[in-house]
Amino acid sequence: MARVKRGVIARARHKKILKQAKGYYGARSRVYRVAFQAVIKAGQYAYRDRRQRKRQFRQLWIARINAAARQNGISYSKFINGLKKSLC
Repeated sequence: MARVKRGVIARARHKKILKQAKGYYGARSRVYRVAFQAVIKAGQYAYRDRRQRKRQFRQLWIARINAAARQNGISYSKFINGLKKSLC
């Protein structure tokens, strides 16, 4: 059976991770082991925060609509209730 030489694959994988870690501080952008952990953690944060961003924008929109509604003498809940009734 022929000997398997896999240095090329390992180097490519390392380069890919280091490329993803570009711009990180210190060893996080230079040392593969540290960079790999940093990239994994960054991915976890990105996944979580893509979902949180939707919640935060919804909170912001509700606060803005509520403020505008109250300037016109109506609460947010009554405004939304009226909208829903008018659309049915």
